[in-house]
Amino acid sequence: MSPACLAPLMLAGLLVGCATPSLTLLPSEEGKQGAVAVIEENGVARETVVSELNSRTNLSGRPRTRSVDPKLSARQRALLDTLPPPPVRLTLYFREGTTQLTSESEPGLDFLKKEIAGRPGAEVQVTGYTDTLGSDEDNDRLSQRRAEEVLAALADQGLDRDMMSAVGRGERELRVRTDDGVREPANRRVVVTVR
Repeated sequence: MSPACLAPLMLAGLLVGCATPSLTLLPSEEGKQGAVAVIEENGVARETVVSELNSRTNLSGRPRTRSVDPKLSARQRALLDTLPPPPVRLTLYFREGTTQLTSESEPGLDFLKKEIAGRPGAEVQVTGYTDTLGSDEDNDRLSQRRAEEVLAALADQGLDRDMMSAVGRGERELRVRTDDGVREPANRRVVVTVR
């Protein structure tokens, strides 16, 4: 049986009981809702989407969903306590046209170092962006350099490079939508995701 996440922001507890597999769908710690798709059972294709918040779905035979008390039992709480902590995302900003962090963003590197060091087996994704000033090609290069600069700064603090990756997205996915050729400090950034 293969459950697949349809929405990234959710907390789903897959609680396999002694006799019957079931799935309990709970809100994330931020109160957001997701869904889980069950696409196979014992090698047989099927499609069941569980999206009802605070519900339990029996996954044996024909799926049946029923509402559950959102209060967790001690056993359920113990199971959730074994899950890894939720991802952390931090945005760092840059001076225009450079790979130099703004003074306000520099302390973010220390925060990231502590966060990464506290997660054994962490995975770190650094994604760079630019505003719309300059050509697409130049912005692709600048955003990549920004991401690599942050990755190098974290590695210089003793973090393993093998757990980190850097990618530049140029002026795609603007944080503040602007026309082309517009200076926008909020778009000159990297987003660091620690899992």
